[in-house]
Amino acid sequence: MTTQQPKKPLPLPMNKTLTEPFWAATKRKELMVQRCKNCDHTFFYPREACPRCLAGQAQLEWVKVSGNGRVYTYTIVHQPANPAFLNDVPYIFGIIQLDEGPRIPGNVIGLKDPHECHVDMRVKAVFEEASPDYTLVKWQKA
Repeated sequence: MTTQQPKKPLPLPMNKTLTEPFWAATKRKELMVQRCKNCDHTFFYPREACPRCLAGQAQLEWVKVSGNGRVYTYTIVHQPANPAFLNDVPYIFGIIQLDEGPRIPGNVIGLKDPHECHVDMRVKAVFEEASPDYTLVKWQKA
C-alpha cells in the first residue's frame, strides 16, 4: 500500500510515544489533553510530568475535552516561515483557551476576512487530515 506524502511540512511529534493518545484522538475527530490525578490540573502540550505538582507519568491520564474555547491571542501571518505555505497567506495563527482551561495553538480557519478574528471570539475544534498518520486540530468560529 502506497502512502500519500503530505504537500506541506507537518508538525511531527518529537516523542511519538508520549503524544500517541493525542494523535489517535484527532484521527477520531476528538480532542484529548492530559490531566493530573494528583492535583486535578488539566494541561496541554503532552508532558511526562505534571507542570503544576511534578507528579510523574503514573499520575497522568488522557481526558476528552469539548473542543470549545475562545481566541486568547492571535496573529495574521502575511509572510510564512516556510515557502510551502506561501499560497495560504494571509492566515491566522492563534492560541486558543479551551473551556476546560488549557491553551492550544492552531490555525483559525473559515473566516472571509482574517481581520474578523478577535480576542475572545468563540471557536470550536475542527479536524483536517494532513496525512494518513496525522490529523491536525484547527479552529473555526463557533
